[in-house]
Amino acid sequence: MYQETSLTEYVMVKSEILTCSGDYFSFINPEAYHFEIETIAHALSQLCRFTGHTSAFYSVAQHSVLVSGLVPREMQLAGLLHDATEAFVGDMTKPLKDMFPEFRRIEKNIERAICRQYGIPCPLPHEIKQADLILLATEKRDLMPHVNDQWNYLEGVEAMKEKITPWSPALAKERFLERFYELDGLS
Repeated sequence: MYQETSLTEYVMVKSEILTCSGDYFSFINPEAYHFEIETIAHALSQLCRFTGHTSAFYSVAQHSVLVSGLVPREMQLAGLLHDATEAFVGDMTKPLKDMFPEFRRIEKNIERAICRQYGIPCPLPHEIKQADLILLATEKRDLMPHVNDQWNYLEGVEAMKEKITPWSPALAKERFLERFYELDGLS
């Protein structure tokens, strides 16, 4: 039997996703969601950076753990959670993201909700973006096809000396959670 649905009800249903924890997350009202760290860790550990165009699986969770190690102590939780929005919206490549300003607006709303819940400054400190760029330069060197071109936004950014060895999704989730609880215990 067909049931008539109002436009508001339709939009609310179509604007939600079911998370691995069994909860629904609404893109329209991210402030109402309780962001469980285990849900974030699980999703980010399953999500490959660069839409999978890496030499081996390399998760957003591992990237986040590495970023958290490059910033001052008081910013490490922000470094760990700087891509937490991707647990809900995915890891869209920068060139495509730049083409969709509405996507950026939705992502920023989610970021504000996550930052508020975890007591992180929003917008994120400049040092987080700088650490993110250092990781990007390192990832380009270690995990991407070797081509002779320069990414403009990496001009003047030096890669880490250490080489990145990708972790399995299970290990990435474990290390992400260990890092979170280590940082949470220090606050």
